[in-house]
Amino acid sequence: MPIMTKKILLLPLLLALLGFRADDKPAYRLFTAAGKAARYEQMLRELARADVVFFGEQHNDPIGHWLTLQLTQDLLRLRQGQLVLGLEMFERDVQPLVDQYTTGELTDEQFEAQSRPWPNYATDYKPLVQLARQQKFRVVGTNVPRRYASLVAKGSLTALDTLSAPTKAWLVPLPLTVDYELPGYRNMVRMFGGDAAHAAGVQNIIQAQALKDATMAHFLAQARPAGHLLLHLNGSYHSDNHDGIIAYLRQSNPALRVLTISTVMQEQLGQLAKDHRQKADFVLVVPADMTRTY
Repeated sequence: MPIMTKKILLLPLLLALLGFRADDKPAYRLFTAAGKAARYEQMLRELARADVVFFGEQHNDPIGHWLTLQLTQDLLRLRQGQLVLGLEMFERDVQPLVDQYTTGELTDEQFEAQSRPWPNYATDYKPLVQLARQQKFRVVGTNVPRRYASLVAKGSLTALDTLSAPTKAWLVPLPLTVDYELPGYRNMVRMFGGDAAHAAGVQNIIQAQALKDATMAHFLAQARPAGHLLLHLNGSYHSDNHDGIIAYLRQSNPALRVLTISTVMQEQLGQLAKDHRQKADFVLVVPADMTRTY
């Protein structure tokens, strides 16, 4: 039998082993860090044993948002309600409003008018916050107020020196030491250009990113009661390669069992591209032509 014919005959078997038929149109696929096909239940069981789970999303990906909601519901069940949800999408200075909403003190209209929700809040994050309100588990906004990250991006971390003590309470304790050798930050140098003419500007951008990462890590460390699972939702760049937020979180508690998910886009879903391997403990692959929320 010709070699090409053998390959064609083996293709249906290979696809079946990967978990789908040749005529399937899957909306997503899951893989382990090594690129082995994984099933949702397998991932769920492993994540439920962690102390902290980072779900690295693409902010405009509807599949990731849907899966986050399913995962939150299932982890809540498996951990018997001992779950805390952390969200990059809310900043530290609106935490009192987040608490008042999830405990039923504010209406949807009141909360959304005051808490500076992201433009895609209604479609992408509101179902999660409503779930917390219904099931009575805590939601923690972890991000630095964007106006202070903007100050740093324009003028370096020294721009924070004049802030008042009450304002600094919304940030990671200062001064902040930035490790420019973290892989994510080194990649930012390559992305933005590291030549002498742009070095200062690129360094400020990295400092602003570090301020976000370190602030989220600081408040996540405070938010997790003993025995609880903390599920944190953030842009994938903040947690890919166990970098970013996780690097700062490990400084305060290296013993935490941390697992990660990263969301990537690919033209084909049959196998995980090599450049996406090892990004996270589990990699969620969605079609490159999937509809976006914005």
